Amino acid sequence: MRIVAIANQKGGVGKTTSAINLSACLADRGKRTLLLDLDPQANATSGLGLMQEDRGSLYAALVENEDVHNLIRSTHLSNLSIIRSHQELAGCEIELAQAGNHLARLREVLQPLRTLSVFDYVIMDCPPSLGVLMTSALAAADELVVPMQCEYFGLEGLSKIVHIVQQIRECGANPDLTLEGIVMTMFDSRANLGHQVVNDVRGYFGEVVYETVIPRTVRLGEAPSFGKSIIEYDPAGKGAQAYRALADEFLRRRQPAPPSLQSFAVSSP
Repeated sequence: MRIVAIANQKGGVGKTTSAINLSACLADRGKRTLLLDLDPQANATSGLGLMQEDRGSLYAALVENEDVHNLIRSTHLSNLSIIRSHQELAGCEIELAQAGNHLARLREVLQPLRTLSVFDYVIMDCPPSLGVLMTSALAAADELVVPMQCEYFGLEGLSKIVHIVQQIRECGANPDLTLEGIVMTMFDSRANLGHQVVNDVRGYFGEVVYETVIPRTVRLGEAPSFGKSIIEYDPAGKGAQAYRALADEFLRRRQPAPPSLQSFAVSSP
């Protein structure tokens, strides 16, 4: 099981949209996927047509020692489950900070999921802040995927979260955390700025940046209001095509590299 944090402390970058639709596309590809809504605003929860549920958020596990398995709920999509969010998570930041072990707590809570390997992927939708919930998520994750909108203000946010990743590693909370990928979102092919930002980010981060670019489309903005992922709401549209391609690229990155031709070389007699 791999735990993937979808995070950017800057809001409005397509973070929750990416968490919902990457999760839905992975599930559509047959991967057992858990979407963990860590944002007290609960947009990932409502974006899948679900209501907030009292005592249904991770607060019950983080603060009240509830078994995490009791919080998992099914969705209308095959292979996709969710732990819903609730506004009570906002208070969780204060209580975790006072406990003194907040960087380790979420990792401890999620450990039973690793032990039983019920899921292939846990996708965490993190809040748009640098608070306790986000840092706890980074300390618990195997890898980080950063959605970044195609504009220059996004570069500032990207540098900050890269710095946080370095701090999480260096303090020993999660030395193995990797910046697995950067997803360029809200791309407008008609604007020169979008092309320039994508080229600049790729020039600096190289292969960390996904080849798949998520376009700015009206349908992507509409889908959450209907409680649907984009592959349900507009399955033939550009947004659905992009997120399917992103999921496929996400999975390809986790496949073992093919053996080199040199390994098959045979010495001449």
